[in-house]
Amino acid sequence: MAAEAQLRAESAIEGFDLLSHLRWQIAWSERTFGPGSRAKGVVAHIRKELAEIEADPSDLEEWIDVVILSLDGAWRSGASAEQVIAALVAKQSKNERRTWPDWRASSPDDAIEHDRSHDGAAA
Repeated sequence: MAAEAQLRAESAIEGFDLLSHLRWQIAWSERTFGPGSRAKGVVAHIRKELAEIEADPSDLEEWIDVVILSLDGAWRSGASAEQVIAALVAKQSKNERRTWPDWRASSPDDAIEHDRSHDGAAA
């Protein structure tokens, strides 16, 4: 049974389409949890998941819970699936253009912030 589940997972990964997945997730979430922003509830749930990650940082499922909840909050902000993906790509590109300190000079327990003097303190 575990081997069958592994094969299904590998097949899903090879053909994974983020846009199709996000469209499906939006429809499921709206049917399951209702329409609208629900921002306070989504944020509260993310906080709960973050506490679980702090308790066990190696628990991949808890990290994925945060990803799913973040995508849920993103579309609930009024964005379409396409806009969420475009924002994801744009933000990654923005982060790659930023100047970052040498990670070796930072504590692994501290957030590494980009040099804000190069981008007018944009988040």
